Amino acid sequence: MKTIRVISKFNALLAVTGALLLGGLSTGCSSTATRDSTGEYVDDAVITTKVKSALFGDDAVKSFAISVETVKGVVQLSGFVDTSVQKEAADKDTAAVRGVKEIHNNIIVK
Repeated sequence: MKTIRVISKFNALLAVTGALLLGGLSTGCSSTATRDSTGEYVDDAVITTKVKSALFGDDAVKSFAISVETVKGVVQLSGFVDTSVQKEAADKDTAAVRGVKEIHNNIIVK
């Protein structure tokens, strides 16, 4: 009789622990309004790297003068360039990168 109570308590504890673990795993990597999920963060880092590479490979753009930030596929470009042609080229290079959903081109022409 005592063994049955111990097993019953152990099973209840195991069930509660399993439910908490599953609940934590299912929401542990999901995004919220203010935080990216792990997958979104990695995707954004890849997009940022690809945009920087595209800008670096374009002779019309001074890539070292442009900052790139990505959040949930939305890319923000900022910095200073000498001409509007450089600003437009940066926008075009960014739009060509796969995964870019939207571009906020805040580059300022000096």
